[in-house]
Amino acid sequence: MNSDNVKKGPERAPNRSLFYALGYTPEELDRPLIGVVSAYSEIVPGHMNLDKLAQAVKDGVRMAGGTPILIPAIGVCDGIAMGHVGMKYSLASRELICDSVETMYMAHQLDGLVLVPNCDKIVPGMVMAAVRMDVPAIVCSGGPMLAGRYGGEEVSLSKMFEAVGAYKAGLINDEQLEDCTCNCCPGCGSCSGMYTANSMNCLCEAIGIALPGNGTVPAVYSKRLQLAKHAGMAIMDLVKRGVTARQIINERSIRNALTCDMALGCSTNTVLHLLAIAQEAGCPIDLNLFNEISAKTPNLCHLA
Repeated sequence: MNSDNVKKGPERAPNRSLFYALGYTPEELDRPLIGVVSAYSEIVPGHMNLDKLAQAVKDGVRMAGGTPILIPAIGVCDGIAMGHVGMKYSLASRELICDSVETMYMAHQLDGLVLVPNCDKIVPGMVMAAVRMDVPAIVCSGGPMLAGRYGGEEVSLSKMFEAVGAYKAGLINDEQLEDCTCNCCPGCGSCSGMYTANSMNCLCEAIGIALPGNGTVPAVYSKRLQLAKHAGMAIMDLVKRGVTARQIINERSIRNALTCDMALGCSTNTVLHLLAIAQEAGCPIDLNLFNEISAKTPNLCHLA
């Protein structure tokens, strides 16, 4: 095991003493050490449920014979950061996330990773780290937000932007704007709509680094917790078989993800992120491939 570098032999007795200080037992240290990288925080709606999801992942890891270790990751809410200087920090945060995941994995010599992100730059940032290091990894996102309700219909965050325009045009009043504001985003999850977060969570399935349902099971459904437990169990199988991120994410699977991207009509930000993921995976692509696949792939549906 990779983690033997920090826990086996007399030379690593000081290292082991620090694991014991954390409360780990010799039995736990005999198992693979799995990093559960959670972007949980109280500032991002898509991340406010990740504490429970990460716990479910840890349960799955334990059920399959591993020792889960929770590791934090930052995350910017693009919606809250929008419209002011904060937006300058959003894309840059992707590189910070990637670097921090690499740092925590390599510094502590873990055996595998379950990545628990949900929003725009966090998903690609974590995936970039997995393929950069080429280690066993699986993504389990927090899931999409349920639709809101306004004016008697189901709405997504797009309606909120439209409402601002309608208010400025004098088409709705203060009370109607407040009604939309209070009911557009009903709870936890990545903003409903085929924005970057939901796009990348769907593409994680298509590219092969997430289980089926990763992009579509709503954040508040119990099936999301079940998915997390299965992800925890799945990483143990990947570690046992020595399957690493670059064996999953390669030129063929990236083409598959691009095709899915065009079929679903995903966010244009997926261009930024798939280019970066491909670069880190050692199989760089360019915009010509996007054009090639777009020319022969029908847009099958409009998702919100």
